[in-house]
Parts: sequence; C-alpha cells; structure tokens
Amino acid sequence: MSLSSSSSFHIPPPQNPIPKTLSRPSILFKYPSSSSLPLIRTSRRSYSSISPLTSNNSHSKTHHNRKRLITACIGSGSEVIDELEPQTALDYGSESAGEEKKVEVVRSKREQLSNQSLWNQIKEIIVFSGPAAGLWICGPLMSLISTAVIGRGSSTELAALGPGTVFCDNMNLLFMFLSIATSNMVATSLAKRDKKEVQHQISVLLFVGLSCGILMLLFTQFLGSWALTAFAGPKNAHIIPAATKYVQIRGLAWPAILYGLVSQSSSLGMKDSMAPLKALLVATVVNTSGHLVLCTWLGYGIVGAAWSTMASQVIAAYMVVEALNKKGYNAYAVTIPSPKEFLHILSIAGPVFVTMFSKVAFYSVMTYFATAMGTFTVAAHQVMIQIYGMCMVWGEPLSQTAQSFMPELLYGVERSVEKARMLLKSLLIIGAILGVTIATIGTTIPWLFPNIFTRDPNVIQEMHKVLLLFFVANSAAPCTLSLEGTLLAGRDFKFISMSMSGCFSLGALVLLLISNKGYGVQGCWCALVAFQWGRFLFAIRRLLSPSGMLSSGDEIEYKLGTLKAA
Repeated sequence: MSLSSSSSFHIPPPQNPIPKTLSRPSILFKYPSSSSLPLIRTSRRSYSSISPLTSNNSHSKTHHNRKRLITACIGSGSEVIDELEPQTALDYGSESAGEEKKVEVVRSKREQLSNQSLWNQIKEIIVFSGPAAGLWICGPLMSLISTAVIGRGSSTELAALGPGTVFCDNMNLLFMFLSIATSNMVATSLAKRDKKEVQHQISVLLFVGLSCGILMLLFTQFLGSWALTAFAGPKNAHIIPAATKYVQIRGLAWPAILYGLVSQSSSLGMKDSMAPLKALLVATVVNTSGHLVLCTWLGYGIVGAAWSTMASQVIAAYMVVEALNKKGYNAYAVTIPSPKEFLHILSIAGPVFVTMFSKVAFYSVMTYFATAMGTFTVAAHQVMIQIYGMCMVWGEPLSQTAQSFMPELLYGVERSVEKARMLLKSLLIIGAILGVTIATIGTTIPWLFPNIFTRDPNVIQEMHKVLLLFFVANSAAPCTLSLEGTLLAGRDFKFISMSMSGCFSLGALVLLLISNKGYGVQGCWCALVAFQWGRFLFAIRRLLSPSGMLSSGDEIEYKLGTLKAA
C-alpha cells in the first residue's frame, strides 16, 4: 500500500519485528498536532506511539496522554475515518472486527440526527418520538375510556371520576422525575460502554420506583377516603364512596406502575421507543375489553372501570419489564442505593419533582374549584380535562427527544450550538403542526359527538362553554414541552423549577379570584390558558436570551458538577 502524504518517510523495520500471528491488515495513523511527525505502518491490533521526539519514558507517557489519534482504516474501495482518545484507541484495537463495526454503528446512530438536513431531521424525530408516545398516552387513554363508558350510565359516577383520576393519573405525573432520572443515568452509563454500570443504575432506580409504589399503595388504601373527602368538600359528599372505591382499586397497581416506569425509561435511554408502543397497544385492548364486559354488559359501573384499568396497567408494566430483560439486563434485580447514589439521584430528581408538582398542583386546584361548582359543572369539567390530558401527552415525546439528543450538542465533546438550534427548530415546527392538529381534533369530538361521553344535556351545555379556550390551551402544549425538554437537557433545573412554580402560584391566584367572582367553568379554563402560554413565553425567552444555553458565545460554559447525569 502506497503512502500519499508528503510528510511521511520510510522507517527501517525494528530488530524485533511483530510476530506473524499478530499481523493484520495494515492501517496508518498520525499525530494531528504536528505535521512533521511520521506516519507509522503497524498492525491493526498494535497501536504504536513511536515518536523520535519522545525517547524518555515519562515524557513519552505525558505526550501519549495528551495526543489524539486519527486512524484511517483503508479497505477495498472504502475508507472509514474516526477520532479516538489514546486509551480508547488501545481498547478499540483489542476488539474483534465485529465489535469494531458495532462501535462505529453506535456512534453513527448517535450523531445521525444532528448531522441531517432539516427535513430529514424532522422525519427522524417522528420515527423516534412516535412510538415513545406510549409512555405518556397509556394512563390518560385509560381514564378517557373510563370517562366515556361511565358517563353514558351515571352522571354521579362520572362526577366521582373527577377527584378519582386526580389521585390516580395526576399523582402519576409526580413520579415522572423517575423517568427523567432513569433515562439520563442509563444513557450516561451506556456512553461509557459499561454494561455492569448500566445494570447497577437500573437496579438502584428499580428499588426507588418499587419503594415509591409501595408507599402510594399504602396511601390509597388507608388514607384515600380521607384525602378524597378533603379534596371534594362537603357539598360533594355523595360522590365520595364511588370515588374511594375507584382510587383504592386502581391503587393496587401503584408498585407495578412505577416499577414499569423505570423499566420503560431505561429502554428509552437505550433509544428503544418500540417497547412502549407494544405495551400501549396490548394495554388498550385489555382496558377496552374489560370496560365492555364489566361496565356495559355486567353493569359494575365505576368499580368495573377501576378493575379494568388496574389490570391493563399491570400487564403494560410486565411487558416493558420483559422487554428490558430481552436486552440482556436483569429487570428483576433491585439494589438499595448508597447515600452517595441517593444524593446523585436527588440532584437530578429534586428540581424535576418541583416542576412536576407545580404542574400537577395547578390541574388539581383547577379540578378542586370546578368540583365546588356543582355536579353538572364538575362532570363537564371531567370530560374536558380528560380530553385535554389525552391531547397533552402527544407533545411529551418531543420533550423526550430533546432530552435524548440535545445533551451531546450542548455540552458534549463535539459541542455545536448551531446544530442544537437546528434541532430545536425542527422540534418547534413539529410542535406547532402537532399542536394545531391535536387541538382541532380534541375540540371537534366534544363539539360534534358529545354523546360519546354523556347524554345529559346540562353536562353537554357546560362542555360547549369551554371549547374555544380548550383549543387555545392545547395548541401551545407541544411547543411548550419541546422548549422545556431542551431546558431539561441543558440541566437548567433552577430556572425551569422556578418558572413552573411561578406559573402555578399566579394560576392558583387567578383561579381563586375567578371562583370568588362566580365565572364558573369558563373562568377555570381561562386560568389554564394563561398557565399554558405563560410557560411557553418563559421557556422561549430563556432559550433565546443572550446568556441562554443556545447562545453562540464561547464564554458560556456549563460546570461539570451540574452535568454528572449528562
């Protein structure tokens, strides 16, 4: 093989040549820091670091730790160029040809999204985020099915679903900090190609998820009735028994739900979004069939709806656990975290918990004020807020996409603010289209087909009062979630937790004033519009500010201490 570089020269073969058993197709590598250093012919598996300028061993070691290698593997008609750290190159050279190819494929997939054109990037985002919607769609979809089935039978039980779903679906959102912490920590360990560390991180987080699930199970069984009574108020005492049964039955699934949440987030950290989709499809079939049998045919009402939803959630959790096992990890192994590991999880999960708590608290306060307005009003609000929740989750995969792909562009080895901006632009384009589409579909269903949820004309009249506000609030949701996902990817936890807390405080104040003025359900939804668009404006102002993470200034640095989970 001939040398084309003008800086290369011939080196006599060493006195102790490489044994024939170690010979491989030859490669060329050079030191990029100095064009005067020679090109050295060597075998694929023996990465020499010979330099005529570094004869002293200690000096050679220092120089070896500083330099970077560029390997050019020249085959028949093809050339592959990669850049490695010295130690990585040595490890890489000891692998088989199949393992080398696998490393190149993993790296290629990681960089694929950021190096594409805008249109191709949008298509890749859709391919990844589409199946990932199953992570967020499952819970609201099951509650929406319950709302549709129960509403056709009893307005009282439909009203009971309002506070009942607050303690099931909204409380589930509080534990999304587990999802974010899991995907971040698993992705970090995978980047180090350390399978043992990945397994350990999963085992620790599974223990945290299982512990939280057991605590929630005990809470719903022993304090559920008291909490529902305090939430609904004395005016709605007649719906408490039905709501309590619903919460206690669905509460049996809490350990499986949170255990499955960690397993599912681990798959997302491994860039696998198909497992959530498969689990969603099976769980939806089970839930729908259970509602038809238990509620429609056997007449069990809200109790049958609770059993159907609980069973489908347990099955979905089992499926994602088994999907993780098929990847070569033990999803049934749990490990108690050390104090240091617990603090590390807390440093990620704490601010995210405050963010999710503020969001859930606002929706809960909104339902609380609607509950105080009478049975018809709370029943109408229950239908609309369930449809709203179903529409909202379609933007969550965009947030997950930002959290999965933004870190490499924001503070990785190959940091590129320009590519990060391009990725955010793609997310916002998809978010704007998705927001208008989902808001239109979500508004059309209760407008033209309200009988799907209830036959009561009073409830339908209340539903129609908030259709325009419903559309305005939903249209901003996907873009807002894309922006907030980017802030999470950049580890701007302090800002996002403070902005969400501020939006909650202002929104709760508006709800209080509206309730005292007697504006009804329309006033509640006006507060929701302000809450949603306030989040959007705060997030986009932060990202586009001169000191934001997407600024092109070189002076912007992120301390490594705050990026341990990256």
